[in-house]
Amino acid sequence: MSPEESQRLCLDPEGGLPRLLEIMRRLRDPETGCPWDIEQDFATIAPYTIEEAYEVADAIERQAWGELKGELGDLLLQAVYHAQMADEAGHFAFGDVVRSISDKMIARHPHVFGDESRDKTAEQQTRDWERVKAAERAAEGATRGTLDGVALGLPALLRALKLQNRAARVGFDWPSTDEVLDKIVEEARELVEARETMTEAETFEEFGDLLFVVANLARHLKIDPEAALRAANAKFTRRFRSIEAALAERGKRPEESNLAEMDALWDAAKALEKAGA
Repeated sequence: MSPEESQRLCLDPEGGLPRLLEIMRRLRDPETGCPWDIEQDFATIAPYTIEEAYEVADAIERQAWGELKGELGDLLLQAVYHAQMADEAGHFAFGDVVRSISDKMIARHPHVFGDESRDKTAEQQTRDWERVKAAERAAEGATRGTLDGVALGLPALLRALKLQNRAARVGFDWPSTDEVLDKIVEEARELVEARETMTEAETFEEFGDLLFVVANLARHLKIDPEAALRAANAKFTRRFRSIEAALAERGKRPEESNLAEMDALWDAAKALEKAGA
């Protein structure tokens, strides 16, 4: 592509995906590109990729559909960025990324693209998905452990769920929710009873154990713990802002109040929410 053709494509609002790919190539051009973009590598861009994924989730959580378009674009740019760097290094190109995910979707949906029946529940389809994934791992020819392939870079709560799901598939799981609840009580009691005698490292470890079991409880209850915690964060934010608003009406700021007053305002905000519900 000539410089003139490149410029026309980059400035064409209707250029679609080829336009974005060319923009990324131009940004990374070692002679004419952006100095910041040229300096980046996979490791430096990865945190932005994670951040953009969370921005997408945040827009969906807030039902900010006007913002979602831009957030999805930011996330798409991350895939294009990594693919461009991989192309420069001779690993693969963006087309290979598209081909890989397309082939995977075809292979994992034989009830849509093959001759398997679609007459199955979502739960059965999930089991079939895991069966196909297991077959793919076996076809790789390498001996893999049950927990291999669960990415280290996942958020800790999500990785805990995936590790627990993998272990549960081979029978390493509590038989019912009751045992999980008992374990939570046990872990919490250990943390409370030994907090005065444990070292900082031991306290850290016990607290991690408690969080891990709570994640397991979410799995047994079929609750997405990330979504549940996001909802709890939103509720806390909403109610604390109500406290600030009520204090402002009294000509005060939170630091000029006390716990008793703010706790009463919290209860009022909670009651008002429940009445509204």
